[in-house]
Amino acid sequence: MPSNKLTVLVVFISSLFIVQAELYAQVFSEQVWEGSWVADGSLFEVLIEVENSVMTISQIESMGFVWQSKSAKVAGNIATVEVEYIGVTGIAQAQVISEDTAVVSALSCKPNYMVICLLTKDQQVIFRKTTTSN
Repeated sequence: MPSNKLTVLVVFISSLFIVQAELYAQVFSEQVWEGSWVADGSLFEVLIEVENSVMTISQIESMGFVWQSKSAKVAGNIATVEVEYIGVTGIAQAQVISEDTAVVSALSCKPNYMVICLLTKDQQVIFRKTTTSN
């Protein structure tokens, strides 16, 4: 009889892990990314749209910075995008940590002797979602 209770307990715990994994996947669907995002402590704002795991980033308020980005790749709660700014090319990684908060950091920056690369090394920026796309 104790082995039956143990089996039931193992099945129950396994079910909880499966439900938790499914909820995690739903929370970090493509829709979580979509909307307007503002960098904490600034006016810098972007609009993010996602379709078929490809993210498009549009400037709303660039604070005078002239930059371009390629289509980003989305994998769950992580997105990577190539960004170009004043002759510098870098790969930025964004990670959604809640429905309205993302952390962005530079994975690479070239040429690495440029001041912008030195300033972004080992730095993170918090973005907050301000609106959701329809």
